[in-house]
Amino acid sequence: MSAAAPPPLAARRGQPWWAAYWNLLSARMKEMFREREVIFWIFVFPLLLAVGLGVAFRKPRQATSKVAVVSGPGAAQVLRALGEAGGAKVAVKSEGQAQAMAGLQSGNLDLVVIPPAKPGDAIRYFSDPERPETWLARERVQHLLQTKAGRRDVIPVRDLRVKGVGSRYIDFLIPGLLGMNLMNSGMWGVGFAIVEMRQRKLLKRFAATPMRRSDFLLSLVSSRLILMVIDIALLLGCGVLVFHIQVRGSLWTIALAGMLGAFTFAGLGLLTASRAQKIESVSGLINTVMMPMWIFSGVFFSYQRFPAVFLPLIRLLPLTALNDLLRAVILQGAPLSAQLGRIAVMLGWSAVTFLLALRWFRWR
Repeated sequence: MSAAAPPPLAARRGQPWWAAYWNLLSARMKEMFREREVIFWIFVFPLLLAVGLGVAFRKPRQATSKVAVVSGPGAAQVLRALGEAGGAKVAVKSEGQAQAMAGLQSGNLDLVVIPPAKPGDAIRYFSDPERPETWLARERVQHLLQTKAGRRDVIPVRDLRVKGVGSRYIDFLIPGLLGMNLMNSGMWGVGFAIVEMRQRKLLKRFAATPMRRSDFLLSLVSSRLILMVIDIALLLGCGVLVFHIQVRGSLWTIALAGMLGAFTFAGLGLLTASRAQKIESVSGLINTVMMPMWIFSGVFFSYQRFPAVFLPLIRLLPLTALNDLLRAVILQGAPLSAQLGRIAVMLGWSAVTFLLALRWFRWR
């Protein structure tokens, strides 16, 4: 006995024009929320990542400089001068030269000090120029020793502390996680879902019904927008309640920025899945597209660390534009009218990817 044909999803006579779209969207949302993996990776995992990294980097830590003074003539005087500076962030000990140099090369020490063998000789500092903490240790030790020797500042100074909004790592991280999650949700939620349906011959069955194909594709994109609202609420709520992040932008502006990001990556997901026939193929394509943005787009660290020659290209990546837009809106309260360059990058990606995807899309 042959299986009954699936009921048509398109709007029937007497139903409004949007009935097919609504039925498709409802079916898609029910399908996603029935999968526990979807709930974990879209909602729970970003929260765990934000809490874990936020706790690990909850505030800038003023590290203690680890200094070794090579034992020998003059070592006692240097040790005494450094030891008398009780408030300084310097942990000092005496070691042989070979042992001290081994500790510096392995990273267990920040600075090695060789005292002068006789009055008038220079103090020698051994440091690693590739490690910023070694320069900090040298400046601390140099200041303590010169002050002990009688040096005084010629110009009086006062140190004033300013705590800027968004200066903590968690302030930088939360918008980056929002952008990353919108990218993952759009790429996997649209691209992977389409290829899975194509492999199971569901797309072929959908295409045989009276449904409008645009309704089917629009329902996939719309499901990403619904998840986007939940993502923003959960991550921003965690940042505000747990880490006391100051959200300077309006929720409406943040939602618009997130909506633009969801559309951008839904288009990329649709493009990667337009011709792929197997799940293995689309998985490789999605990872190939997302990997450069994970590295270069400033999710976990600033892309300003890369050489300046690469920065114009990095700023053209859609995730870079989205992360910069979210940070400007959330942390600085910037209006969308002041972010037209970043919006243009995202709109450009959205238009190109959707047009190419609709041109190349295969239902079989």
